[in-house]
Amino acid sequence: MNACNRCGRELKTQQSIKNGFGPVCQKKHEEAEAEFLKKQVTIDEEIAYQEKVAR
Repeated sequence: MNACNRCGRELKTQQSIKNGFGPVCQKKHEEAEAEFLKKQVTIDEEIAYQEKVAR
């Protein structure tokens, strides 16, 4: 049995099984991932910030 990685329900289509998520959970996962990535700081941003603070 193939289960959704988000909600645990059984996946029925080949595309869902390939993705690991049902269509609704896939959308929710993508939205959560996009929000997570917006909050990330790159090393270059951190270095620039540290240089600015050190002045």
